[in-house]
Amino acid sequence: MEFMGKKVLVIGAGISGNAVAKIAKSMGADVTLSDSKAEADISYNMQELRDAGIKLVFGKQEPSLLDGVDMLILSPAVPVRIPVVQEAYKRNIPVTTEVEVAYNLAKSPILAVTGTNGKTTTVSLLGQLMRTRYPNAGVGGNIGIPLCEEALKAGEGSCIVAEISSYQMEASNTFNPHVAVVLNVTPDHVVRHGSLEVYQAMKEKMFANQGPDDFLVLNYDDAKTRDMANRAKGKVFFFSRKEILKEGAFVNDGWLTISWNGQTCKLCRTDELKIKGGHNIENALAAAAAAYLGGVRLPKIGESLKAFEPVEHRIEPVATVNGVPYFNDSKATNTDSAIKALQSFDGHLILIAGGDDKHTDLSEFMELVKERVDELILVGDAAARFKECAIAAGYSPEHIHEAGYSMEKAVEIAHKIAGIPQTVLLSPACASFDMFTGFEERGRVFKGLVKELLK
Repeated sequence: MEFMGKKVLVIGAGISGNAVAKIAKSMGADVTLSDSKAEADISYNMQELRDAGIKLVFGKQEPSLLDGVDMLILSPAVPVRIPVVQEAYKRNIPVTTEVEVAYNLAKSPILAVTGTNGKTTTVSLLGQLMRTRYPNAGVGGNIGIPLCEEALKAGEGSCIVAEISSYQMEASNTFNPHVAVVLNVTPDHVVRHGSLEVYQAMKEKMFANQGPDDFLVLNYDDAKTRDMANRAKGKVFFFSRKEILKEGAFVNDGWLTISWNGQTCKLCRTDELKIKGGHNIENALAAAAAAYLGGVRLPKIGESLKAFEPVEHRIEPVATVNGVPYFNDSKATNTDSAIKALQSFDGHLILIAGGDDKHTDLSEFMELVKERVDELILVGDAAARFKECAIAAGYSPEHIHEAGYSMEKAVEIAHKIAGIPQTVLLSPACASFDMFTGFEERGRVFKGLVKELLK
């Protein structure tokens, strides 16, 4: 990918767009960065880009933005359906993504992870595993660190671990990780992609360019991912929490185990993992498989699995207040992720849920709420629908509390009603944009409020 002397238009002034704009400029491109928002509504300081000589355009994106442009680069949040991107296609202007730029800049192999849930935990764990062999390994992508920056930092003779979302694959066509991992596929981002089928197709694009020397790690327990083996061009390596596999990564008599090429090795016991829940056993198996295929020695994998701490915002222990533990699972932005969180506890939960409603089906989620949740505290835009669906599932209205658009009130209610042996869990099953800039801010606000209770 050649930038010298090219006119490049970057759409989206987020963390990835800003990073790729600076890199393209440093490599000799004439760069314009455009965002449909007003500059006052952008959460990043744009002065550094101005100082680098990047032209900034905010507000309505006119077709004239494309005049003379040699390449259009999209940030992950920018859908290909917007008019300026569609006009670029009509003009035969190459459209690519920050992830694809990273792939073309990379001088070391990429290990990429996608899936509806579990990506961040798996990528964080895989990064820790890979750094036992490659201390300079890069870790970036949808995890909140621009992949193009990590690709450059890693350089040669290392590796790059990438968290990949369906958004990042929309305009990516050449991306080809040496090891690709697909954790699961459940309904999410249907509004963006139009259907579950298109959403799954975006996941599958991540391994579409693999060859016979590459590896595809798939969840054997998930029917959709297991079927992807039929479309794999690389070597398939399954992982399973429920089945003992002839080859792959699996649980056998309480041990995380890898069996491959006639050799079998026990890594560690499931009860030695610090991360809670069956879904995290799956994440650990997936990360172990990818690390093994990426060249990490098996004894090192076992040691690192036992040492790995929970990821921020994913069933993260916050504090114990008057004998009641509080957990932050703000990253549960869909019902499937929240279901996995509820399944990680034995019951007696006080659940804080709701937020920016994705309007997915709530029936399975509410059945589990009825089974395991003592008190349900609802916040945000989704509160009314969540309450209606909870009552329809047979949950008692007397145990539903409404906190409006206030996390402070939600924590206050939880603190007032909680007692031993209950657990307070923030697992919203919703996006956060009705109240916060993202799930990270939501989680940190929650943690701050909980820690105030200790004073």
